[in-house]
Amino acid sequence: MVSPMAPSPRVEILARSGINTIPKEYVRPEEELKSIGDIFAEEKSMDGPQVPTIDLEAINSDDEEMRKKCHEELKQAAMEWGVMHLINHGIPKELVNRVKVAGREFFELPVEEKEKYANDQEAGNVQGYGSKLANNASGQLEWEDYFFHCVFPEEKRDLSIWPKNPADYIPATSEYAKQIRALATKVLSVLSLGLGLEHDRLEKEIGGMEDLTLQMKINYYPKCPQPELALGVEAHTDVSALTFILHNMVPGLQLFYKGNWVTAKCVPNSIIMHVGDTVEILSNGRYKSILHRGLVNKEKVRVSWAVFCEPPKEKIILRPLPETVSEAEPPCFPPRTFAQHIKHKLFKKSGDEDSLDGKKSSH
Repeated sequence: MVSPMAPSPRVEILARSGINTIPKEYVRPEEELKSIGDIFAEEKSMDGPQVPTIDLEAINSDDEEMRKKCHEELKQAAMEWGVMHLINHGIPKELVNRVKVAGREFFELPVEEKEKYANDQEAGNVQGYGSKLANNASGQLEWEDYFFHCVFPEEKRDLSIWPKNPADYIPATSEYAKQIRALATKVLSVLSLGLGLEHDRLEKEIGGMEDLTLQMKINYYPKCPQPELALGVEAHTDVSALTFILHNMVPGLQLFYKGNWVTAKCVPNSIIMHVGDTVEILSNGRYKSILHRGLVNKEKVRVSWAVFCEPPKEKIILRPLPETVSEAEPPCFPPRTFAQHIKHKLFKKSGDEDSLDGKKSSH
């Protein structure tokens, strides 16, 4: 039994209303329901493949052997999985904690307070507080509210839409964005070297310091009375170059690996990193942009903080780099601007959910 749909309210309001059944717009198609299980049981299971954990302590080490080992492990994880837990990433625990506290405190404000920051998706303004609008024929919705905004470079930010409450939101998030930007440079350098390129090549190709933009999306997944029927975020790949994710240690992330959904463990003091479509395209598919989704549960609110590192929308043509193309390995992707790539993904109807062309955008 599924309740009829009222006009799409915030999911938080819906979750708190005491409903026992979720509106039909949140129920996934029959085919998809078969693969949605109990996220807590799946997170505890040690069966099957596990998302790799990469220790970055030696990423810039003077000890050549240790540095090479770290680089090789990162490269292999990017080629095989396209997602990994990063530990010893160099971002102070105290700063990470401040970011989490500030984001959590914002979402704990009354809904009417958060609505002051509401975005206007229909007018094309996605920055601010929002919930997914049904943008497909089935009218399918996701069990989450979010806050989305540009966090770097500083001159591209619109601080007028950043939360003023809690007071530490702007300082903590600004500092975290700077540190993630520096981490992105380190990772891109290793991935460039892994393709046999100059260490700064990938970063230059996606806009460099000037034009690579960092967008933060705080995902807030309320408790769901029927988690076996819903998804917090439907299956998609990230359009970004790289995505860095913090979470509140409540499981939910699943990766589509070798034909099965694999649940990511909650690794303390780690940052999850995804390779996005942009790097997959530039590397001609050597690095993978993996299909992933978010499950929800009855018992605990889940919150995640995703930072998407994105190239400029029109300035750069994304295509496999010449060094990654040969007669044996022709280009797997046609040349497109970042904007064209996003549009192509949004409107592409695909029967093959594991090919890049059919995969959906992250935001």
